[in-house]
Amino acid sequence: MADSTSSTLDSSSSNNSSSSSLRDLAWAAVQLIHWKEPKKTAAAFGFSLLVLVSVATLSVISVVSYLLLTCLCVTITFRVYKSVIQAVQKSDEGHPFRSLLERDISVSAEKLHSLADRCLPHLNSFSSETRRLLLVDDLVDSLKLAAVMWIMTYVGAVFNGITILIIANILFFVTPLIYQKKKVQIDRIVEQTRTRVAETMNRLQDRLPGAVKRTKLE
Repeated sequence: MADSTSSTLDSSSSNNSSSSSLRDLAWAAVQLIHWKEPKKTAAAFGFSLLVLVSVATLSVISVVSYLLLTCLCVTITFRVYKSVIQAVQKSDEGHPFRSLLERDISVSAEKLHSLADRCLPHLNSFSSETRRLLLVDDLVDSLKLAAVMWIMTYVGAVFNGITILIIANILFFVTPLIYQKKKVQIDRIVEQTRTRVAETMNRLQDRLPGAVKRTKLE
């Protein structure tokens, strides 16, 4: 009985720590994209944009190789520099990356299971929603998806995947900054657009055949 209770407490504390870690990560991401720390955000924005532009001009293998080679050049140079300094000063500071090497970065089974448990409802919801749209459970929603996919065919004809990722990366970092400065105007435009879309969809639904509308109401 005691073993069962202790294992339950351990599992609960592990889930709580995992939840706390995920919340901290989400909070850090929100702080990053809202430019709460401009230096970190600018560094993340510049690095991600550099990687995407590099992938657009070079192969993925070349980009990964250059990134790892750059990292190794920095770490090896710093390691040799610290070794020389220690030899000259006759100090015994040890390995310069000792704290990082001793840090535990392994992923425990509890954390992995907790993450899987959190992702599973979203995966099931995505599967159910995809089936509902493709098998026309709701004609209006399926028509919305068809319209979006039709628009995406034109987008795909103009941009490739990497270009879309570059644009998305720029919007990801720039949009929150613009929204903070133009919040009132943007909220008004979004509300007007939402109202017009709702009115258009209502008019479209009113023109649907009676059998389809009865299915919609059910």
